[in-house]
Amino acid sequence: MRNDNPRVSRTSLNHWSNQGSCPQSRVARQVLRTFVPLALCLGATAGGIGTAHAGSATHTNPVRALAAAAHDLGSTDPAAPDGDLRAFDRMVGDAKILGVGEATHGSAEFQNIKHRLLRHLVERRGFTTFAFEMHWSAGLRLDAWVRGGAGNLDAIMSDELQNGGALWNTHEMAAQFRWMREWNQRHPDRRPLRVVGNDVNYAGTVQFDAVTDYVARHYPALLPEFRRLYQESRPTAGVSDTMMQRRTLPLDTRRRMRDDVRRAYDLLERQRPGGNAKEYQLVLQHARSIAQVGTSQGFDFMGSEGAKAQLHRDESMAANTVWWQRHTGERVLLSAHNTHVGTEPDNTDLYPKVQGQFLRDALGSRYVAVGFTFGQGRFNAVDAEDPTSPFRPREVGPTAAGGNEETLEKVSTRDYYLDTRTAPRTARDWLGTRRPTRSIGASWPDPHIINNIRLAQTYDVVVHLHRVTETHMR
Repeated sequence: MRNDNPRVSRTSLNHWSNQGSCPQSRVARQVLRTFVPLALCLGATAGGIGTAHAGSATHTNPVRALAAAAHDLGSTDPAAPDGDLRAFDRMVGDAKILGVGEATHGSAEFQNIKHRLLRHLVERRGFTTFAFEMHWSAGLRLDAWVRGGAGNLDAIMSDELQNGGALWNTHEMAAQFRWMREWNQRHPDRRPLRVVGNDVNYAGTVQFDAVTDYVARHYPALLPEFRRLYQESRPTAGVSDTMMQRRTLPLDTRRRMRDDVRRAYDLLERQRPGGNAKEYQLVLQHARSIAQVGTSQGFDFMGSEGAKAQLHRDESMAANTVWWQRHTGERVLLSAHNTHVGTEPDNTDLYPKVQGQFLRDALGSRYVAVGFTFGQGRFNAVDAEDPTSPFRPREVGPTAAGGNEETLEKVSTRDYYLDTRTAPRTARDWLGTRRPTRSIGASWPDPHIINNIRLAQTYDVVVHLHRVTETHMR
């Protein structure tokens, strides 16, 4: 989940957001929202968008140059025909992992277009995995359900998507998971669609049980030690209650718990695989995820370790996604906030290195990053001064002069997407200049919603939507 903390003055915020002044937030406060408990944390070419080969076009006006590179996005409706996505296929190329961002966490159009892209990539390009910014154990439960497992989707989502994760407890996301299950049922002879959670804010009982059950079968003499090492960290309550309780623990207690779950991982890693090697690697990943969560909770959020915590989080999310892709060989659509899919951080004080950079390091051009911008609209968010408050709709109007959105709004009257790598020279120059850009996370109002972003260095593909509306929360 994205933390709202770019470097921007209060005056700049008021100029850009059309909102009143808001209290400043410290980096530590923003990190705390991520990990505990809110884990939580058109005018110039109105007649149409240019379709000529962008790299060969010559323009001196950035709006005209951007229009030459832009491709019409016909709809955000997941069930819409996909003829308008042929150019998008070329942009994706042979990517193993496609990172797809969002400029707000709580807008329906961002969730719907990801669903639409997933359908298209499954049916046309052989993608089979949806990874998203949620804890590993949530992914395990949702993955079992979409592959035909027992249980009730509404109950699973309500159990797992709590606190900050409630932003994904929406009718839009439920519709996507139901489509994935139905696709698997219709195609029993194909590789099943899968769900992965890659975040490190919580580890559920399903992970702990998977590890201890495996140890009991293959290394029974070690079982008492694993139970001892996991005793304090294995949840005895639900997601929300567990995260609230962890927040109250003294730092030395959290660090002792961190050290115990790390020892459990190290102990399992030293064992020879028991039986099937693939199964061993999967169980080892469960233990690794538990250790990642313990590590994240062992940072001094209110002290000097905020940036270290964020670095650990982004590195872990990337590592979990890469592990899944290499373990399964599947092509992955990765869903996260713009901040986490991009390949350049917007605020190095808080984000020394982001998930997208780690993915680019691991995969090179086989990782492709897609970022979103929008003109105006609505989104769900909690009250910045009361993170326990319910999510409710918020609204922003058009941005002021000088930012990326102001120019992007003029490129076409339609929603569109463009490849920043192959745009005309004038467009690439414009896209490569740092400008204020909206980046809205889980809370509102907040003085930190504007990032100075270089679109071309941050995203391979930019999708611009003129208007967004809030998600339909369950």
